[in-house]
Amino acid sequence: MTDSSYDPYQNRNVEKPISNFGAFISLIKCVIGTGILALPLAFKFSGTLLGIPLLILTAILLIHGIQLIVICMVECSRRMQIGYATYPDAMVYSFSQGPKCFRYFSKAAGYLADVVLCLSHYGICVVYLVFVSSNIKSVMDHYAFEADIRYYIGIFGLLSLPFFCILHLKYLIPLNFLANILLYIAFGMIFHYIFQDLPSFTDRPFVGDPMKLPLFFGIVLFSVSSVGVMLAVESKMAKPQKFIGWFGILDLAALLVVVSYVLFGVFGYWHYGDEVAASLTLNLPDEPLAHAIQVIIAIDIFLSFPLSGYVVINIIMTHCWNKNGDLENPVLKEILLRICFVLVGTLNGVAFPDLGPLLALTGAFTISLLNLVFPALLEICLYYPEGFNYGILKWKLIKDIIMVIFGVIILIQGTIVSIIDIVEYYGA
Repeated sequence: MTDSSYDPYQNRNVEKPISNFGAFISLIKCVIGTGILALPLAFKFSGTLLGIPLLILTAILLIHGIQLIVICMVECSRRMQIGYATYPDAMVYSFSQGPKCFRYFSKAAGYLADVVLCLSHYGICVVYLVFVSSNIKSVMDHYAFEADIRYYIGIFGLLSLPFFCILHLKYLIPLNFLANILLYIAFGMIFHYIFQDLPSFTDRPFVGDPMKLPLFFGIVLFSVSSVGVMLAVESKMAKPQKFIGWFGILDLAALLVVVSYVLFGVFGYWHYGDEVAASLTLNLPDEPLAHAIQVIIAIDIFLSFPLSGYVVINIIMTHCWNKNGDLENPVLKEILLRICFVLVGTLNGVAFPDLGPLLALTGAFTISLLNLVFPALLEICLYYPEGFNYGILKWKLIKDIIMVIFGVIILIQGTIVSIIDIVEYYGA
């Protein structure tokens, strides 16, 4: 066993650290995105009363996965006697401490974590560009002129370059704060429509069709998950020990997110019932106020683009290109990398603006691994050696096995549904 008195937090060196408030703002922004607009549809599948506890329990499970990753990363740092172990570092070290079957591919586990994180957040960036472009196109078609969505994707990709070239997470906080303000203004405007002519609450089923519950979980999982940004925020905090634990920054942000999700999901479905669309903005009437909502949400998502892309750039720079910190002209090269990332993502969106089903497949693959399977395996391997234990009656081991099983089920179910959608969509 290693020195238990070693405190990684005291030995962590952070360039341009962010405050607890900045971390809170960034966490809210990285979680609440386009997924919240689909939550009323999720409650259509679950029912009004059943959906509430299911959403809360799913959020708790996902947040526990994040906490587990951070706890294991800190424990790996303590045992390795370093200030900070990245997610891949923790995967490599933990697997090397686990059962023999895990040790054979410990290094591969580290590479896999990086690849999955990059795929996840690259996909999010492309989706954000297409989402912003489609909403602005819809408004412009109504008030000005009609144009191909590809033009809008190209324009907004280029417009995002100055924001995307902001190197440090700390300097993205004002953008995140403004985006959060705009988002909640849009929510208030949407509730202006929702609260008009509300039917009786009993008109909506309290419990939905059990066969459609996988669709509910699919929407909720996509709405709550953002592992890469959460870990990036924790790594840049001035007081990272305040990130997890009871009433930590993560818990407080999760509480606000869950309350927002429950209110938006329940009231959205309560008002529109079976007519609720895949995105609630599609249920709004064709009038100026509704168009203003579209524009505000589009601006909010546009300002979120640099935060999601930060994860990919950080992985490439710190885990690959400048891993040892001896790269010449690192700032210039990072700016060039950021420009190339935006151009590739923009060209991807222009060439294939209808990537929804394919990105859903990537999402199903990445969310199940990053939020459930990997965290559970980290803890299983980390506490496997002699001198460590899984707690009374091995409750940690049992809990981790359940998380792995649940994650694998989501992986299989999500992959099957996504492949069917891909065949139907592109086949048509």
